[in-house]
Amino acid sequence: MNQDCLLIGRWGFDQRLDNGSRVSREVHARFCERLGGKFPGSTHLVIGFEREDDARRVYEVLPKRFQKYGLTISPEKTNLWRYGRPSRNEDGNNDTFNFLGFTHYWAKSRQGYWIIKRKTERKRLRRTLKAIWAWCKIRRHENEAVQYHSLCRKLTGHYNYFAVRCNYKSLNLVHQQTCKYWKYWLSRRSNESGLSWKEWEKFSLRFPLPKPCIKVAI
Repeated sequence: MNQDCLLIGRWGFDQRLDNGSRVSREVHARFCERLGGKFPGSTHLVIGFEREDDARRVYEVLPKRFQKYGLTISPEKTNLWRYGRPSRNEDGNNDTFNFLGFTHYWAKSRQGYWIIKRKTERKRLRRTLKAIWAWCKIRRHENEAVQYHSLCRKLTGHYNYFAVRCNYKSLNLVHQQTCKYWKYWLSRRSNESGLSWKEWEKFSLRFPLPKPCIKVAI
């Protein structure tokens, strides 16, 4: 994947993609203009170019092309980035960009080749952990089994979206912090002493929160 420039944009359209097929709010899609591909509302798109002049030409022409059909591209959410692969002898660079909740960055594979890796965006990760902390605090007096099933659904939903290759570290952090937050607030349901670590280990065997695993290799 040799992408020297990335054009990132977002626009709105009221038609479905590819002859009425349903797509989610945030979706990765391959398209070809001659096939008449139509994008759903608030579509996010990354276009990769090998040549900078091609990227700049599309960057200038695309808003005019969309205007012909009564569509607009948000200038605040459309950017032109240089994102070239580091040379073989380089140690890497700090070129990153955030898209669809992921931070994309260059890193070397186990075979020594440069590849684009993805991890959970820092802002999205903080927001997730903050929400779990607040949920555990508010729901701490509910039945333990009810809390357990709700937390399992929350973690599973998070894993289903962010469980991409090279992102295990971020997923494991969410799992560990969720266990920590749950123990903390369960220990503060009364004025009595909280759960000891030995008691928490027994509790965890009874209510084991799902652990992360990579589900998508991209």
